Amino acid sequence: MTSPKKKCLVTGATGYVGGRLVTVLLEKGFDVRVMVRDERKARAHTWCDRVEIAVGDATDAGQVESALEGIDVAYYLLHSIGTGGDFGETERRIAETFAAAAKTCGVERIVYLGGMQPEGEILSEHLRSRAEVGEVLLSSGVPTAVLQAGIVIGSGSASFEMLRYLTERLPVMVVPKWVHTKIQPIAIRDVLRYLAGCADLPADVNRAFDIGGPDVMSYLDMMRRYAKVAGLKKRFIIPVPVLSPTLSSHWVGLITPVPRDLARPLVESLRNTVVAREHDIAKYVPDPADGLIGYERSVQLALTKIQELDVPTRWSSASTAEAPSEPLPSDPDWAGGSLYVDEREHEVSATPDALWSVIEGIGGDNGWYSFPLGWRVRGWIDRLCGGPGLRRGRRDPQDLAVGDSLDFWRVEELDDGRFLRLRAEMRLPGLAWLELSVVSTEGGTTTFRQRALFHPRGLAGQFYWWSVLPFHGIVFGSMQRNIAKAAERL
Repeated sequence: MTSPKKKCLVTGATGYVGGRLVTVLLEKGFDVRVMVRDERKARAHTWCDRVEIAVGDATDAGQVESALEGIDVAYYLLHSIGTGGDFGETERRIAETFAAAAKTCGVERIVYLGGMQPEGEILSEHLRSRAEVGEVLLSSGVPTAVLQAGIVIGSGSASFEMLRYLTERLPVMVVPKWVHTKIQPIAIRDVLRYLAGCADLPADVNRAFDIGGPDVMSYLDMMRRYAKVAGLKKRFIIPVPVLSPTLSSHWVGLITPVPRDLARPLVESLRNTVVAREHDIAKYVPDPADGLIGYERSVQLALTKIQELDVPTRWSSASTAEAPSEPLPSDPDWAGGSLYVDEREHEVSATPDALWSVIEGIGGDNGWYSFPLGWRVRGWIDRLCGGPGLRRGRRDPQDLAVGDSLDFWRVEELDDGRFLRLRAEMRLPGLAWLELSVVSTEGGTTTFRQRALFHPRGLAGQFYWWSVLPFHGIVFGSMQRNIAKAAERL
């Protein structure tokens, strides 16, 4: 029986797996502390009032030790995949910092979710990095359980989104030969059950466990079976030997919401066989009476969540373990250098609530209320450059929370009913923000203020700002007017 006295730390708590694991641990009676870089993102979750929030940077040993103080079980769910460059070195360094801090603080167990390690194959950089992190934690002196999974099937998972969009959007596909590689997918529900169960492992258990669902298949089989579950017509999939991981990741980046920098390590990993070699975890965390969740059932569960708009976490909501700490345009003394501002103000014949409801609903399927073709073209250009483009959409058609991805923006600040700041995540030679605010005046009118801000980097940034400035009147001017009109119609 789970002891309610155990205290767990969940790192990566605003990420895809961590955000869901917190809920499971709370339901099992654990005391939970989360470690996050931005407290506002944690406050956006439904569990925020039931956990202790420790704000810290995973690269700072002192802050990590502070977060681990008094912790019995530490969940290590930090990843730097998708950051470009040598993310493997970044992950190893962060893992070493965490392992040393856990030993110093007397943590009783570390639990880590990694990837399967096939024998006799050259590992992709992604899987090699996961293996190195596991080795660092296992040699920490703190009993560690490393859960090694293949593809995780669940609403909001990056791997599932790749599979979903490729299958739904392309009735005919020319694909690389890795579609024949054997894979053992696992449902997110089973992953969470294993993670939570590892909190009660005996103290002498210090090892890796393979975890997988009941089905072994190829990626080709996964796409065909997904199409059947989703009610799609038969997909024609033609494997060819000439598509490199680079070309494949560009293709995935164009067709799916997953940007190229994240798609490439995921695509490269598909070359490796990821089939469980043992099922020893069942000795400590027994399988349910009705068995593990099969592939078709896991797809059905994921699609139901998507259709019901009940996706609590998404891959696009996660921050990287070493995301840069950028200055904010609201800093009293702007620390970023030059800052160009396009500021507009409009009196609206509508209530503040009506105006805010339109503002909070921008983006995704609702659009941006101006020059739709221009926004689409900008999104296409961004995807060609390796950015997210407009395909990420929204988590919810009306509700926003700090940390949400919103097309090629991210919600950075939100004061409900009054203020919204979006930080641009498209490929730019600088930093950009869009601020929308609602001000109630004494005369009973409503003022709509809009600011576009840009901090250029180098000569390219200067050129970019002055080249797009003439179009601001078309894009941002009409956007403000059309949002105001929509609010007035309400």
